[in-house]
Amino acid sequence: MATAEPAPLAISIGDPAGIGPEVIAGAWAHRHTDSLPPFLAIGDARSIRAVWDGPIASLSDPAMAARAFADALPLIQVDDPGEIIPGQPNLAGARCALDSLELAVGLTRQGMAAGLVTGPVSKAQLAAIGFAYPGQTEFVAERCGVAASHAVMMLAGPTLRAVPLTVHVPLADVPRLVTTDLIVTRARITARALARDFGIERPRIAIAGLNPHAGENGTLGREEQDIIRPAIETLRGEGHDITGPLSADTMFHARARARYDVALCMYHDQALIPLKSLHFDDGVNVTLGLPIIRTSPDHGTAFDIAGRQLARPDAMIAAIRMAAGCAAARA
Repeated sequence: MATAEPAPLAISIGDPAGIGPEVIAGAWAHRHTDSLPPFLAIGDARSIRAVWDGPIASLSDPAMAARAFADALPLIQVDDPGEIIPGQPNLAGARCALDSLELAVGLTRQGMAAGLVTGPVSKAQLAAIGFAYPGQTEFVAERCGVAASHAVMMLAGPTLRAVPLTVHVPLADVPRLVTTDLIVTRARITARALARDFGIERPRIAIAGLNPHAGENGTLGREEQDIIRPAIETLRGEGHDITGPLSADTMFHARARARYDVALCMYHDQALIPLKSLHFDDGVNVTLGLPIIRTSPDHGTAFDIAGRQLARPDAMIAAIRMAAGCAAARA
């Protein structure tokens, strides 16, 4: 009886004028040295060939990807956007990025791909073609039937996982947006995902304060007393392993990081500055709370270096490995 080929990971190319084509090709070139599982690129072959002279296997069936992977980069072509010049984004490229994302999500939802890895896109270019979502995360969540508020962004590297409660909002709006219910909901989703996708049975969650020195017992702000502590009490009552609120300036050194599995932060930079300081080249964006696995390298399109052979594939490799690890944990 023939053994079924393993389902590959699906990787959407992102904006074809950015570094997505380079880092996907670079990841395939490192498939042996980094022990990468089979993956399938979704996008535009011409855009990859513009920046890479390696072999590409154009496929129509994702099931053929595992067999082709050893000798060539498997790829399913979306509608040909025409000639794409690296570093020069245009609307045709944005449509290619969206088509690639749509197909990759669909394949993953149908079980034809073991997980989804998304290449970097330009929000401005997507907006110009009518993309009505703040980012890829919200798009993927909707396609999976999950409310955007329940799709939780986690940034992860080898020594730190961090979840920002609020993401792309002005800093002035953060105190209004951080609520006890938000903290409780995001912590529950994070705990479930770490157990299901990372094999951490009872995750240790550290919750940061909002104000300097976590409010200094109310003298530097009342949010810790009035909003964060009630959330912590609720979560502890449910059996979660919670510490906090912690002063953000002392919770990211090595000894502090050893005491928790994930840091729940109040706003974007509170989570991303330490993550990128520690893991700039291998940080991964993971979306928690979805029925499918979705990861992404934690970098942008880098139009300024696209096509110049300067882009490193480290973060893409890390995103592929993390998606494969999550798929194995779920299996």
